[in-house]
Amino acid sequence: MQRRTSNKRTISFRIDLDKVAALDKLAQTQSRERTFLLNEAVDTYLDVQHWQIEHIKEGIRQADAGLGADHAAVRAQWTRRLK
Repeated sequence: MQRRTSNKRTISFRIDLDKVAALDKLAQTQSRERTFLLNEAVDTYLDVQHWQIEHIKEGIRQADAGLGADHAAVRAQWTRRLK
């Protein structure tokens, strides 16, 4: 019999009790396991962080290529808008 290897690992961390209660209530409402919701939350967090890092890198690339806006022009435009 061949044994399957899992690509998952059990981890633990501390979380406030009120958050655990809210998570459990949400899990019950959605007929889901707490673990499912935690995995969804981690996936969302990682996606957002990846998106943000990639946009920062692109902004730096554009700035290095001289594609950024002139600071004085941007400042003048916002000064006019804020009056």
